[in-house]
Amino acid sequence: MSTLELEELSAGYRRRTVVSGISAQVASGGWLGVIGPNGSGKSTLLKAMLGLVRHEGRVLVDGRAVTGLRPRDRARAIGYAPQIPQLPVGLTVTDYVLLGRTPHLSPLGREGSADLDTVGDVLQRLDLSKFANRPLSTLSGGERQRTVLARALAQRAGVLLLDEPTTGLDVGHAQALLDLVDELRAELGTTVVTTLHDLTLAGQYAERLLLLDQGRVAAEGPPDEVLTTSVLTERYTARVAILRTPDGSPVIAPVRD
Repeated sequence: MSTLELEELSAGYRRRTVVSGISAQVASGGWLGVIGPNGSGKSTLLKAMLGLVRHEGRVLVDGRAVTGLRPRDRARAIGYAPQIPQLPVGLTVTDYVLLGRTPHLSPLGREGSADLDTVGDVLQRLDLSKFANRPLSTLSGGERQRTVLARALAQRAGVLLLDEPTTGLDVGHAQALLDLVDELRAELGTTVVTTLHDLTLAGQYAERLLLLDQGRVAAEGPPDEVLTTSVLTERYTARVAILRTPDGSPVIAPVRD
C-alpha cells in the first residue's frame, strides 16, 4: 500500500515544457484518472513520474522521492505500462510477463512457484492463457497491448501507472482489464494512475479525475464534478450530454448538431 504525491511537477522535452506546476495527491489504494484533450500532456506527466523525461518538482511514493530510489527499489515502488511499448524479440508471452517479477528476485535468483502463479493468474484474468507459449511477434495489436499490461500487473508494485491501457481493446477486454486493476486495489491496496481517452470509462472506474489542458490542471475532483457539460464543452470543444447508468455512473454521449 503506497501513497503518491506530486509537488509542482513540470516536465518536457529539450527546451519545450509540456506540463507545468502539477500538484496532486493519491491516497493508498486510490485511483486517479488523468484526462484531457490530445496534446494536453497526459503521457508526459506519467513519464515525469518515472523520471523518464526532463522534469522539475518532486514525485514522492510513501514520502520518499522517486529520484532517490535505487532502480530495483523504484521498480518495486512503481509499475508502468507505456502506450507504445518496445517489445523484445524472441520472447514468449509468459517469458515477457515474468519480467515483471524481476524486481522481487534476488540478484542471482530465479522465478519460483509463487512468481509463476502470479503470472498465470494475470494471464488468465486478461484472457491470455491460450497465448502463454506464443512468441510476442505473432500477437495482434490488442493481444500485445494486453500482454504489456499483464507484465505491469505482474510486477505488483505499490503504485501502478497505465498510459491509455484500453487503447486497441474491444469493450469486453477493456472492462476485464479495468476490473482487474480495481481488484488489485481492493486485494493489495495498489495505488493507480491511468491516462484515458474514454471519458465514460474514466468516470466509471477512477475515484478522482485530473483534467489537463495545455499542460496545466484545468479541473480536479470526483468524476461528477469534472465530467460536466460545461467543463467538457470548454476544454474539449465538444457537444456532449451526461447520461447515467442504472447505478448512477456517468456516460459521456456525443450530441449531433
